[in-house]
Amino acid sequence: MSEDNPKRDPASDGFDADRPFFSAVLTPHRSLGPNGFLILMLCMGLISFVAGMLFLMIGAWPVFGFFGLDMVLIYLAFRWNYASAKAYEEVSVSATEIIIRKIGPRKRRQEFRFNPVWVRLSVTRLEDEGVTRISLFSRGERVDIGDFLNPDDRTSFASAMANALSIARSGGVRLG
Repeated sequence: MSEDNPKRDPASDGFDADRPFFSAVLTPHRSLGPNGFLILMLCMGLISFVAGMLFLMIGAWPVFGFFGLDMVLIYLAFRWNYASAKAYEEVSVSATEIIIRKIGPRKRRQEFRFNPVWVRLSVTRLEDEGVTRISLFSRGERVDIGDFLNPDDRTSFASAMANALSIARSGGVRLG
């Protein structure tokens, strides 16, 4: 056998079909950070206290308690909102597998695995809103991805995911 035309070994090219070539971590956006939350709660607390004192001085003392109850409920609603912001999704695509991990706010985990050859990407668009839903379908199973993203981020992710699927279907070889 001649050494002029040796057989190529894909492993020597550094290509690993199981290694993800696309991965993304999707997290919900929260526009109010911790400092903003503190300032908001201080301002609302001050306003509630002053208004409550006015009602207390005119003899409507139960109203003062309701202002305090309102503050407790607002605080709890924000705490619940921040707890739900700890949820995230991990998406990775390799030539042989798509893995989607959904981690909930209380660290509840779900994992979905698909073969990229058999999976179908469904992107639902509304003309005035943009992309409203991204789903993967395979063998009767549907998984929604990035439900908590805003429409612009969903649009960007949908095009990146479609590109990753086309690369995976071509055997992991980057096109273009």
